[in-house]
Amino acid sequence: MTQAEKIRKQMNNYGSKKHPFVFLIDFLMQEPQIFDFYRSSEILRWQTPEAGNFDNTSTNISINKWETKPVGFDWFKNGFKQVMEHIHNGDTYLLNYTQPTEIKTNLCLDEIFQISKAPYKVYLKNKFVCFSPETFVKITDGKIFSFPMKGTIDADIENADKIILSDSKELAEHNTIVDLIRNDLSMVSGNVVVDKFRFLSHIQTNNRNLWQVSSQISGDLPKHYNNNIGDIIFKMLPAGSISGAPKTKTLEIISKVENYNRGYYTGVFGYFDGKNLDSCVIIRYIENINGQLVYKSGGGITFLSDAEKEYAEMLKKVYVPLG
Repeated sequence: MTQAEKIRKQMNNYGSKKHPFVFLIDFLMQEPQIFDFYRSSEILRWQTPEAGNFDNTSTNISINKWETKPVGFDWFKNGFKQVMEHIHNGDTYLLNYTQPTEIKTNLCLDEIFQISKAPYKVYLKNKFVCFSPETFVKITDGKIFSFPMKGTIDADIENADKIILSDSKELAEHNTIVDLIRNDLSMVSGNVVVDKFRFLSHIQTNNRNLWQVSSQISGDLPKHYNNNIGDIIFKMLPAGSISGAPKTKTLEIISKVENYNRGYYTGVFGYFDGKNLDSCVIIRYIENINGQLVYKSGGGITFLSDAEKEYAEMLKKVYVPLG
């Protein structure tokens, strides 16, 4: 039995007993973890919009140093060209291409966790910190919701909100991911509908302000869904917004072109309170790799993509949200 199968069954077991738990699943589902809610704070600290397992005290910590060393554009472009070849061959029509950026800062992971402001925050002791703006799925009173996020622009650009909502590449990418998430939700629920299409949210960071574009999709879960909570989550993984479409073939291409290990980046974190569930996609992510802090970021590639713009978007996402 694989580790993923063990964790899936344990989630079903906790769910059937309506016992609160926290879960952490890496991108390739090779090292998933589950924590009893009441003991999760021993190595994992986390916060969702409605819950958390730590006291959020005020702090005087500030970022005084923030230096980045991304992969070079030529390296990025080589992978980008491979992705475009697969797109033109019909192997994929949306692929989330990511790369690592080394960072130097005066802060440690714990301090970054303390000062960051985001709907979802996760800190795995000495391993990584995540301050994610993107919900994976929420389950509330028998309904399941997903909020795929696709589209980022510098908010300080004049008319930035209008520019991103009228951009044909961004629209095509968002349409694709909404369709993919609708299909994913249809595997576990009925009456799937798009409740809101392409709404904007504002993010203030340590080096710029951003607009990001999301949609809301929902479906109705069957009765006693809590007995199969692990099945529901694992059936939809990896998250469509950070893999691509069609998902299976796109994952094969990602493993060939990225040339690095995502680990928990673009995986999923979640909390089940005994009845309802909230979870996020693990993006906006800094990892400690042998003492070197590495920020992992990327974006969706379609047939309309431009290498320079995609490289700029990847770098734009290397930030700490401060408000």
